Amino acid sequence: MRPLVSIVVVTYNSSQFVIETLESVSQQTWNDIELIITDDFSSDDTIEVCLGWLNTNNNKDRFIRTEIIKAKSNSGVPANANRGLYAAKGDWLAFLAGDDTLKPDYIRDNMTHIASRPEIKVLLSGVEVYKDTFEPQNLLRITPEDAYNQNSIVAPGRSADSQYRMLLLHDRIHYTPSLFINRETLTKVGGFDERFKLLEDYPLWLNLTRNGYKIYFMDKVTVNYRRHSKSIYNTGDTYLIEPNYFQEENFRRIYTYPNMPADIRLNERFFWYASQIFRWKWLNKNILPNRMLLSLLTLYLNPFKYFIWIRKRLNKGLNNNELYM
Repeated sequence: MRPLVSIVVVTYNSSQFVIETLESVSQQTWNDIELIITDDFSSDDTIEVCLGWLNTNNNKDRFIRTEIIKAKSNSGVPANANRGLYAAKGDWLAFLAGDDTLKPDYIRDNMTHIASRPEIKVLLSGVEVYKDTFEPQNLLRITPEDAYNQNSIVAPGRSADSQYRMLLLHDRIHYTPSLFINRETLTKVGGFDERFKLLEDYPLWLNLTRNGYKIYFMDKVTVNYRRHSKSIYNTGDTYLIEPNYFQEENFRRIYTYPNMPADIRLNERFFWYASQIFRWKWLNKNILPNRMLLSLLTLYLNPFKYFIWIRKRLNKGLNNNELYM
């Protein structure tokens, strides 16, 4: 028997789209699949829709094993994903939101890529981003655009330590839906950090790379990601600063600030305080006057930017440090 792969479908009020998600799992060209649906106390009929799908046309027989997990209260995305992780029995895991879909060869492509490379424990790939429906005319972009650029976090030759330093500044990975990860590896780093209810991927990247697990990339599109008005990650308008940034300061206090050099940390803290006026929606619109104000407050009036510039001029070695690039 080939390795068992666990697909964890993570749902919350997903009844409108979840059938399409489940069908994409069923249509995988890899046979040995475990399907786990973990629901975070949906207020719609997501659970009933999933049960109906499993009991129709022998869908349950398609999989080695199936399980539906129902939370007793709304606990957040990381906790919901962890329930799937700790119920899974597969050697490899994929986490699929209840409104996204997998390309038919998602599992096969990932398993083929890692077959001769035992060092790979964490693998990402390309994602097609659509608006509302997965029709060609609704394709917004493919991400990442240039994964093998020398400044990319998954550029060839980059180490886990290098990736960790890059991630300390900000989350550079915007193709999370493609994640294919070794179950034992994810368990070793403690799974998803449940302290941050809407932030499941960024802490994970930091925990993985800090523990020496390099994030690898496969240059193939494997997942369809849906942007729509009901998504908990949808911000609607185009902002200068993503609104989630203002909610993540506690995360940075725990994960990033303590691991930064003093000058970089002070620079980041200055940006945080200077950015507070952009909490007002009308100032956070991505228009020229607001962009100029943001540059003035966070760049030109920032004394730590000048200190870092001088320090880099005096110490050329810093130019090769990801925190100063």
